[in-house]
Amino acid sequence: MFFVFLCIYLGERHINFFNLFITMNAQRITLQGVLSEGIAIGIKNLASLLVASVLWLVTIWIPYLNVGTTIAMSTIPIELSKGKVISPLFIFDAKYRRYMGEYFTLKGMMWMAIFPASLFVIIPGMIISLGWSLALFILLDKGVAPGEAMIRSNRATYGYKWTIFGVGFVLNVLFLILALILFKIPHIGILLVFILVVVLMVARLGCNAVIYRNLVEEEEEESVA
Repeated sequence: MFFVFLCIYLGERHINFFNLFITMNAQRITLQGVLSEGIAIGIKNLASLLVASVLWLVTIWIPYLNVGTTIAMSTIPIELSKGKVISPLFIFDAKYRRYMGEYFTLKGMMWMAIFPASLFVIIPGMIISLGWSLALFILLDKGVAPGEAMIRSNRATYGYKWTIFGVGFVLNVLFLILALILFKIPHIGILLVFILVVVLMVARLGCNAVIYRNLVEEEEEESVA
């Protein structure tokens, strides 16, 4: 696992450790900051996210509408990044169906690059995937072309891939540890693990919202200023 961390870190930039410690205080996101704020945002919107998920499942069989709701579900971190409690009915907004072509184009372009890169012992694919992790949010929030969204995402995540990877790693490790403990509880263990899965999902969405807000939205505000 240490090898994976090292490869991700070296893959995105070459800096010495002295410069790393000098610039830590200027970081837009930190592991602790993303986790603490992201989990809080996710829990605050727990009820809305559950209702939105149920509405998505209920309507997933309806042609055309299901594409719009699926795209809308992908934008949840954008909505959460605004700091308000979201309305679960937002998934039915017609604006999301306008992005069908761009949505599937972006997904296809990313897959065509990440898959072959992953054949080179996985690490290159992971680095590319982390670099483009905000592309979908930028595409749907800013209305730019798929290629431009990928470029902006890669630029926004430059220097933060380790932090983004670390957030997902910590959440997954915490889930595995807690799931193993809860699963051993007689009678209600499975139910508690299911609840834990829900908490993990909303926490991950909240963390993605913090990452997007701090790396994309605040950068644009500073550029305008």
